[in-house]
Amino acid sequence: MKKIHVIPHSHWDREWYFTTSRSKVYLMKDLKDVLDTLEQDPEFKYFTLDAQAALLEDYLKWMPQDQERITKLVTERRLIVGPWYTQSDQLVISGESIVRNLFYGMKCCERFGGFMNVGYVPDSFGQAGNMPQIYLEFGMEDTLFWRGVSDDMVKHTDFNWRGDDGSVVFATQIPFGYYIGGNIPEKPEQSREFWQKECFEKAGKGSTTKNIYFPNGFDQAPIRTNLPELIKERNEKDPENKYVISCIEDYIRDVKQEKPELEEVSGELLIAKHMRIHKSIFSSRSDLKVLNTQVQNYVTNVLEPLLTLSDRMGNEYPSKAVEEVWKLLFENAAHDSIGSCISDTANEDVYMRYKQVRDISVNLVELHARLIATSIKNDGSMTFTMINTLLQKRSGVVLIKTYVPGENFAILDEKGSKIPYTLISTRDMTDYVLSQTIRLDPSREFYIPKQVFEAVAAIKASELPALGYAQYRLAPDDSSACPMVKKDTLENEYYSVSVAADGSLTILDKDSMIRYENQAVLVENGDDGDSFNYSPPRQDMKVFSTDSPFEVSLEGSGIYERAIISYRMRVPADLEARSQKVADTILPVTMTVGLRQGEKVIDFNVHVDNKGLSHRLCVIFDSQLTSKFNYADQQFGIIKRENTHEKEMDLYLKGQKNCEGRKTGTQSPANWANDQSAWQEPPISIEPTQSYVSLTDGSRGIAVIPQGVREYEILDDRRICLTLFRTYGFMGKENLLYRPGRASGERTIETPDAQLLKKMDFSFGFTIYNSDINRANIDILAKAYHTPIQVYTYGEFLNGRLIFSQREIEGNKPVSDSLFETDGNLVVSAVKKAEKGGGIIIRLFNGKDHEALKDEIRFNYDISEAYYTNLREEKKEEIEIHNNTIKVKELSHCKFVTIYVK
Repeated sequence: MKKIHVIPHSHWDREWYFTTSRSKVYLMKDLKDVLDTLEQDPEFKYFTLDAQAALLEDYLKWMPQDQERITKLVTERRLIVGPWYTQSDQLVISGESIVRNLFYGMKCCERFGGFMNVGYVPDSFGQAGNMPQIYLEFGMEDTLFWRGVSDDMVKHTDFNWRGDDGSVVFATQIPFGYYIGGNIPEKPEQSREFWQKECFEKAGKGSTTKNIYFPNGFDQAPIRTNLPELIKERNEKDPENKYVISCIEDYIRDVKQEKPELEEVSGELLIAKHMRIHKSIFSSRSDLKVLNTQVQNYVTNVLEPLLTLSDRMGNEYPSKAVEEVWKLLFENAAHDSIGSCISDTANEDVYMRYKQVRDISVNLVELHARLIATSIKNDGSMTFTMINTLLQKRSGVVLIKTYVPGENFAILDEKGSKIPYTLISTRDMTDYVLSQTIRLDPSREFYIPKQVFEAVAAIKASELPALGYAQYRLAPDDSSACPMVKKDTLENEYYSVSVAADGSLTILDKDSMIRYENQAVLVENGDDGDSFNYSPPRQDMKVFSTDSPFEVSLEGSGIYERAIISYRMRVPADLEARSQKVADTILPVTMTVGLRQGEKVIDFNVHVDNKGLSHRLCVIFDSQLTSKFNYADQQFGIIKRENTHEKEMDLYLKGQKNCEGRKTGTQSPANWANDQSAWQEPPISIEPTQSYVSLTDGSRGIAVIPQGVREYEILDDRRICLTLFRTYGFMGKENLLYRPGRASGERTIETPDAQLLKKMDFSFGFTIYNSDINRANIDILAKAYHTPIQVYTYGEFLNGRLIFSQREIEGNKPVSDSLFETDGNLVVSAVKKAEKGGGIIIRLFNGKDHEALKDEIRFNYDISEAYYTNLREEKKEEIEIHNNTIKVKELSHCKFVTIYVK
C-alpha cells in the first residue's frame, strides 16, 4: 500500500509577468478563500502558504480584521506558514540576506503561532552549497526543493544532502515540480489515468518508501475547495492505496519513520537535466544586478557596523529602520525578482525598492557618521572623519566626493602630521554652498573659506583604528597636496601598468617581475537569449576592444594614478545585422584604470553608452597559467569549480544524441528537449560568485573582484571572462541554443527596458598574487575591497540646507577610537546590534580552502558576557573572557560562527 500525501498549496510569486500590486489584490481574494475553506471544512486539514511570511503581512495590511482568524489557523497547524520571509534565491544574493530572510520570516510567523520547520524551496534556480549548514543553524534538519538534482546523481527523490562544510540534512526533491498534482480531473475515466500517470509513474517513481509526495497547487493557485471529496472518492476507488490531505512536515515524518537507506548528494546543486536552472540569470537586467551588489555590500559592510559603532558612542541604533531595509531587500531577493525574469513594469518596482534601500541606508550612514564626527573634541576646524568598518586596522587611499576650500590647505592627523591628498577634479561651488548655511546662533564665529570647491579627492589614510574612526583636521594656508601630472605608466609598490598599442593593458607584477600582457580586453557578442538565459546566436560575431580605435591619457600623483582609455567599438545594431556580419553601430566605451598607493587591487570602471540591441559585453583577464579548476566564493566560504563540467557535458551530449536518434516525422527539438532522458539545458560553465573569482596553479594566480554583475566563465583553462552586461528584448523565447524547447516565462511579453539603451557603469578590481590562494588571503582582500573607508566632511559653514541644519554641540570624544578588532584570520560576515538583549552580534566564517582557522577578538571596552548562538541568536555555548578578549574556536572549511557579546 502506498500513502499519497496530497499537499494543497499555492506557489505565490509576488511579482512576475504581473506586478506586486496585482498579486496583492488577488491575494486578498485567494487567501480569504483559504481561511473560509479551512474554517468551514474540518476535512480540509492543511493548506501550505508557499513558506512566505511576507504574504501574511501583505494580506493583513489591507485585511487587518482577519488577524485573529489567521492566528487561530496557524496555531492549530492548519494554515502552514514560513519559514522564509520571501521565497529567496540562493545564488545571486548574499549569505547574510539568506540568514536575515529566514530570521525575519520565522520572527513574523511566530506572531501568528509558529512556522514550518523545513527549508521549503519550490522554485529557486538551484541550491547553494552551504544551505545545509544554514538550515541546521536555524534548527531545520530537512529541506524540500525542486531544482538542481538529476537521476545521474541519485536514483531516489529522498536523500541526504551534504553541504560544503560537511553538514548533512534530509532532502526531498520534487523532480516534476510543485504543480504536478495541481489539476486533478473530476471525471472518473480521466481521474484514474491522471493518478496513475502523474502520481505513481512520475511523482512516486523515485520514492524511497511507501510515501509519495504529491503537491496540489500551482502559480497563484486558488484553493481546491472540493479536494476532501476528491480524496475521499479516490480512497473508495483505490482501496489498495491510501490518499490523505497532508503537509510537508507530515510527509517527512512518515518517510523518516520507515528509516530508508538514503543516497547522498553534496555541494551546490545546479544540474539542469530534468528542470531548468537558468544558469546565466546572474546577468539578466545587469543594471539591477549592479544595484543589488552595491546595496547588499553597503548594508552589511558599512551600514550595520557603522551603526554599531555609533550606538556604542551613545547614539540610538535604528533597529526598525534597518529591519525595513532588509525587508525591502527580501522582496527583491525572491527568485523571480532577483533573477529579473519579470516584466519591465515589475522591474520598475524592483528598481524603486533598491532606490529606497540605497536612500535609507546612505542617509542613516550620513546621519550617524555626522553624529560621530561632531561628538569629537575639536577646535572649530573643518574636519574629515575617517571611519573604518573593518575589524582590523587599515591604511590606504580613499576616493571621495566632497567639499573643500578653494585656497591651499593641508590635512593633518591627530599628531599634527601631514596627510597627503590629491584633488583629481574640482568645480567651483562657492556661491551655492555658502548661501545654504543656516546660522542657528548668529553670534557664533566659525571658519568660512573664501572659496568652496566640490572635489573628487584621493586621501592617504594611515593606521585607521579597527571598527573605529580617526578625525583629520584641515589646516588653511598650508598644503599637503600632491598634484596630478601626465604619466607614461601607472606605478605603485606592486605594479607597473601601461597601455599597449592595441588598447589592452600590460601589467608588470613587481614581486615576481612577471609581465602580464593582453589584460582587460573587452569582447562584445550577440545575445539571442531572454530574461532567463543568455544564449549565443547561431550566427554570432565577436568584436574586441583590441581591434577598435581608442584614445588614452595617463596621469598620476603618486597617491593615485589613472589611465582613461576611450574605445569606439563598431558593433552590429541587432541580431539580424550580426548574422550578416554587419558592424554598423558605434559603441562608446570608456575604461578607467586606477592605481592607489599601497593597494594590491587595481581599480577598474567601465562606462558604456549602450547603443546596440541583444548583445553582451565582457572583460577578459589572462592568468598566463593553466588550471583545470577555478576558485570563487559562495555564501560563507570558498568554492572550487571545474572550468568545464566535462562529466555532465558528456551525459548531456549522449542524451541529446539519443533523442535526436528517436526523432521521426513531425517531432521537433521542442519535443526531445522535454524528454526526461534528455537535458533541459546544457551544463554550461557560466558561474556565479559572491565577491571574487580566481585562477591559480598553486604558486601564483590572478583574481577579479566584481562590484557589479557577479557572473564569470573560464576560457581555455587560463582566462577569466567577467560579464559586464547583457541585453535582450523578450521575457521568454523558444528554442535557444542554450535552452532548447519551450520558452521560459511568457514568450509574448516584450522587454524593451532590458535592452539597456542608456549610460551605465561597471566597476571591478584585479589583483595578482604569488602563492597559493590561501596564503594570498584573497577572501580577506575581497572583503576589504567591498568595504570602503567612509569619510565624513564637516565644517560649520556646511551646517544648513545642504545637510539639514543641526544644533552645534561641543564634542568630548577622543580624536580616534576603536570598538574591537580581530586578528583577521576569519572573514567578517556581520557586525550588528543583537535583536534581543542589547548586545552585539558578530558573525565570522572561514574563507580559506580546506584550512582550519582560529581567531581572536579584542575589545576596547569592558564586556561582561559572550557566547555562541545559532542563527536565531539563541544561546548555544559560553565563551570565556580574558582581559576583554575572546578566542574564537577553530573553524574548518566553509564553517561560520555567530557570537553574542554584551
